[in-house]
Amino acid sequence: MDTIFDELIDSYLATNVGMVKNFLSPLLSAHLVDNINALYDDEKLLYAGTGNNRLINHDKLIRNDKIYWLDRLHNNIHENDFFDLMDSFISHLNRTCYAGITGYEFHYTLYETGSFYKRHLDNFKQNGTRAFSMIMYLNINVDGGSLRIYQGNNSQDITPNAGKSVFFKSNELEHEVLVTHLPRMSITGWLKTGDRSY
Repeated sequence: MDTIFDELIDSYLATNVGMVKNFLSPLLSAHLVDNINALYDDEKLLYAGTGNNRLINHDKLIRNDKIYWLDRLHNNIHENDFFDLMDSFISHLNRTCYAGITGYEFHYTLYETGSFYKRHLDNFKQNGTRAFSMIMYLNINVDGGSLRIYQGNNSQDITPNAGKSVFFKSNELEHEVLVTHLPRMSITGWLKTGDRSY
């Protein structure tokens, strides 16, 4: 995996937006999709809000995706496989780039047909521990739902294909999720500093 990790890091260093196609294997992606579908059927995916734990705003005109937080305490073999992968990536990132990442948080994300997330920045004003944003896409079939990232007067649209990962600084790049015309699934999260959560 070191080659894939290096490709993600090198593309970030070159363009401020890291991207690699095969961060998640097809098998792990498929298992994580099964998890999301099971959570959806059990009505455990909940509408996401904006803000931090002390100040959450549920405005469906800003975002209307549904989420479920991952946790090793769930003792789900596929979630734990994902966490093992992230532990390896963070170890590599810290070793090669002295990034100082000390924790992370990730959730499943489901955008139902017609869903979106308006332009925003990931880092909270009240809590600046999020250093990098990271998204791992799970969809085999894609129609809409691109990630649009803004840099100055320019923007870049990224198609959410299965296995692809995107990586950028949380406090620097505004971005949005365009309207999706098919259910859109991913794992979304943040690599953190000053936090001991892994």
